[in-house]
Amino acid sequence: MHARFPGRVRAVIIRRINGLEPGSRVTRIHLMALRHSAFYSPFLLTVAGGHLRAEGLEATYTLATPGRTIADALADGGCHVAQSAVATSFAALERGEHVDVVHFAQINERDGFFLAARQPEPDFTWERLRHRKVLVDHFFQPLAMFRYGLWRMGVDFGALEVIDAGGVDSMERAFRSGTGDYVHLQGPAPQQLEHEGIASVVAAVGDAVGPVAFSSLCANRAWLDTDMARAFMRAYRRAREQVIATPADEIAALLRAAGFFPAIDPAVLASTVAAYQRLGCWTSGPAISPDAYERLLDVFLHGGLITRRHPYEAAVVTPP
Repeated sequence: MHARFPGRVRAVIIRRINGLEPGSRVTRIHLMALRHSAFYSPFLLTVAGGHLRAEGLEATYTLATPGRTIADALADGGCHVAQSAVATSFAALERGEHVDVVHFAQINERDGFFLAARQPEPDFTWERLRHRKVLVDHFFQPLAMFRYGLWRMGVDFGALEVIDAGGVDSMERAFRSGTGDYVHLQGPAPQQLEHEGIASVVAAVGDAVGPVAFSSLCANRAWLDTDMARAFMRAYRRAREQVIATPADEIAALLRAAGFFPAIDPAVLASTVAAYQRLGCWTSGPAISPDAYERLLDVFLHGGLITRRHPYEAAVVTPP
């Protein structure tokens, strides 16, 4: 399910901040993702929709790994722009450090995780999770959002039989093998499970949490003052408008044509994109709003993951 572009070049240290590699006649822009999901379609469409190419940029796309993190790649020039989350800045801010990697545009202004049950539950309420076995994504932000959403729905996290099955792939394998009554996953994984008759999507965590600064684009402060950054932002604005205004099946077709999600059924990918459109994850303005940031602080304070309300300007900047 993790896609790569055909002929993807190996990450190299970029010697010039504008990204023009020595001996190359094209300007390469290196993109990195923390996770790979249809949830990040506005980012993926900068490539799949031809918007970067229209700006004279050739993109490479890679996934972060434990041995090659976004912070590593941004530090050595192997990545210009990364899909991340504003909340990734909180650890450094809690230590009182200055943050050089800043978040300059939103990708999603809603949580993008779904709950899937073993059987259809058209009358699902969050109360049904009490005393049930739930496979929950324990990565820091999805877990914090899930706990906050439960609290808003009047359900105590401690009332659930929460299962930590490991990473996303391990969670899906565990559910397929019969573990758990519910599973908490990003699209298109739960939609694919539903398509195969293994599960039924019953709720969206985004509905429980409400608008929030969830996922974002980040870069080094110095890079954001380059012509490449401005060209990228022009492409990204067009991609955002496209993902909002275009029918979901057309977006899915573009993503698959670019090599994304080859293992996902086309109809499943289209239904996932449509679900995110209905949720209102993608809004036309690319800036990370102060209101969405304040809600993020609410979520992380509720979970005890931060001790104070860090200033907006410490982690977020205006788009180029």
